[in-house]
Parts: sequence; structure tokens; C-alpha cells
Amino acid sequence: MILDSHQHFWKVNRGDYHWMTPAVPILARDYLPSDLRPELRKAGVAQTILVQAAQTADETDFLLKLAEETDFVAGVIGWFDLEDENFPSAYEEKRERHAKLLGVRPMLQDLADDRWIVRRKVIENLRYLADRKVVFEFLTYTRHLPFVLEVLEEEPRLHAVIDHISKPEIKAGKIEPWSDLISKVARHENMFCKLSGMVTEADHRIWEPEHLRPYIEHVLDCFGEDRVMFGSDWPVCLLSGSYAEVINALRTVVADRLSPSGPAKLFSQNGTRFYGID
Repeated sequence: MILDSHQHFWKVNRGDYHWMTPAVPILARDYLPSDLRPELRKAGVAQTILVQAAQTADETDFLLKLAEETDFVAGVIGWFDLEDENFPSAYEEKRERHAKLLGVRPMLQDLADDRWIVRRKVIENLRYLADRKVVFEFLTYTRHLPFVLEVLEEEPRLHAVIDHISKPEIKAGKIEPWSDLISKVARHENMFCKLSGMVTEADHRIWEPEHLRPYIEHVLDCFGEDRVMFGSDWPVCLLSGSYAEVINALRTVVADRLSPSGPAKLFSQNGTRFYGID
């Protein structure tokens, strides 16, 4: 069983996708379960984690409703206001009504303040998540990693994952300071990393698996086989390649880097263990 740890759905007329523009037509259309199901079947993917793509409570409700109606969605990572005094009760209330709600993701990459994650109220609410081992997802660029490290020093128990390997500058072939910073993040034993979102950081026109190799191999060296997981980042990945091309690129690069049990960990077991799903 393959678990895709990172995919999205959206419906354009909901109107809260701040990043959506007609200038990128491949993304400015509806993407719903019926669009993804054939791709999963062809790739042998049985389950997915559905991740928020808008910074609103309505987005979380929309995804939870889709998850209830979609057999292959194993869980939802929603958006909540982590500066809200009432965040713990808001999360608990939503979780009581929706068993597929598994965690929280703010869109750090899009916030004006790169230091937002270390604000005092945010840290307090992250501590609440850590107490309950609720999943937290870091959506970051390299410039945010110093602040991720500050958070992990304050709350090392946080049960968290780095999305998209923190989006290094793959198109430019740049590896530092990302390489050093991600290795420091990996020293925190509760941290996982998604091998996802890489093709859209490469050159959309001419990328190939070898362009991803230095970044994937470094993540494997830092996090090991037990704290990495596959994610397609569909449909964002369509900017650069199909679902099949994304999963096959990862398989190509890791083919000679994993132990015999490694593929099962990367493509299934680590994700099911991290998210606590069957």
C-alpha cells in the first residue's frame, strides 16, 4: 500500500486561494477527488493525506467534507489561527466532529513576517499540539529554517514534518545554506521530512531526476530511512510533471540508496506511523 502524504483539492469559486491567478491556468481550475482517483489507481497509491491550500477556516471545513465523502483520503491537515486565544478549544471541537482531522498547517512561506512562527502566542499553541502529539506541518523556504530551529529548541516534543524539503533552490543548483540548516533540523528526533514538492522548485521545462538527486540524498543522509515520506504535491506538481513522473522520479533516485525495507518505509510505513492511520 502506497500512502501519498501530501496532496490538495480546491474549488475555484470558493474564492479564498490567495495565490491563484489566471496567469497560471493549469492551477486556476477545480481539482477534486474524481480528478485524482485515476492517477492514484495507475500509480498504485491507496491512501492520501489532504493538505490545506488556503488560510481560512472555510478551507478546513471544505476539506473535511471532501474527506468524509472520499474513501482514499486517510486524513486532513487543516488551517487554524495559531494566534487565537481560543485555538485549543476550536481544534478540539473540530476534531470531535471529524475523525479525519489529523493536524495543522499555517502557510509560513506566504506570511509577511518570517519570524511569525516564534511569536509567543504561536509557541503557546504549538505547546498544546505537542502535549497531544497532534501533527504540525512546516511549509517553509530555506530562510525560515532558523526560526524552525528556534521553535524546536523551545518545544522539542513537537510532532512535526518539513513539507517539500523546505523548498531549496533546485533550479539554481544551490545547496547552501539549505543543506546545513536542514541537517540541524533533522537532529531533532521528532522531526520528519516529506520528499515532495521538488519538481516545482526545479526548472519546469527541463528538469530530470538527476537534478533532484543531491537534495534527496542529503535528506536521506540527515533524516534516515525512518523519518522520510513520499508526497506528490498534486496538483501543484502539474506545473512541472504528471503524477506518474513525480513518483517515478523519486523511485529512480532512491533505488540504490535504500535498504531492502527502505521503499516500504518511504512510500507507506513512515507516513502511516507519523499520522497514526491504519
